[in-house]
Amino acid sequence: MAKPPSDLADEVRENVRDRKSYLGVIDRLNKASVEKHWEAYADIPWDDPDYAVDPDDPRWILPEIDALGRTAWYRSQPPEIQSRIGLWRVATMMKIGLQFENLLKRGLLNYAYRLPNGRPEFRYVYHETTEECHHGMMFQEFVNRTKMPIRGMPRALAVLAEVSPWIPLVSTEMFFVFVLGGEDPIDFVQRKAVREGHIKHPLEATIMKIHIAEEARHISFARHYLKHRVPGMHPFRRGLLGLLTPAVLGIMARIMLSPPGPMIRAFDIPDAVVKEAYGSREARQQLRDSVAKIRELMAELGLLTPVNQLLWRAFGIWEKPKARKAA
Repeated sequence: MAKPPSDLADEVRENVRDRKSYLGVIDRLNKASVEKHWEAYADIPWDDPDYAVDPDDPRWILPEIDALGRTAWYRSQPPEIQSRIGLWRVATMMKIGLQFENLLKRGLLNYAYRLPNGRPEFRYVYHETTEECHHGMMFQEFVNRTKMPIRGMPRALAVLAEVSPWIPLVSTEMFFVFVLGGEDPIDFVQRKAVREGHIKHPLEATIMKIHIAEEARHISFARHYLKHRVPGMHPFRRGLLGLLTPAVLGIMARIMLSPPGPMIRAFDIPDAVVKEAYGSREARQQLRDSVAKIRELMAELGLLTPVNQLLWRAFGIWEKPKARKAA
């Protein structure tokens, strides 16, 4: 049984100046996928009694970094209700994660289907698809063990999301913006929770560490693909990409970070509490922070114009990107 990573894996970050350096990144990512990977049913001790999922386990209680966990209403609930709400939140994030990764896998395979022989991206895409399959299995297994009626994405949005696997047939650049829109916000939240010691249950901790380690590669590929491709795009298509990006990120980040409606109804959480938690200054800042790395990438690619900055503001995800250090 392979052990989950003990620390947080970093992304491959290189200055992609030409095709040779871009191919070097893909080679490194391919090697990493061979040398460090995990399997859902081989590397997680599901039957270990310490990994059992008990809805009343106090280790599920939301930490105060969670928007709902900070509210007086939540803190006033009996410990078993706090635990069940916390478990529902964790399970919902995993269910949404596997739904997003299902769309992602289909999109990646549509992208790979059209690649000519000899393209190095083909091998990496299949490595990533394999890893995402294991993520989906471990997420669904966790959800099953909660025995809670976890739905994931809102139904209307789930139907709309079925369009996303076909985006690569129109624009591979837009597809990888969609990829980052789903992966970066949850990666931001998971890294912060693990780094600050807020994950108490060993099953959740193991799943998160595996996910963080492998998602670092997936995020790296999407970023480097955009760095390689966007500079050569036709100006009209570049401009359209810049306009669509804040809409995609604004929607995706909210899906990943907002409270699930079924949980609100199941525990009769008052509307005022939801508004207090997710309309607070801290929650709005977390939303902006969750897409900070993508915002900086867009600035690096020259896709933050005065016009589309208005869209970033409209979706509540604008903040001036940090100045980049000279290479």
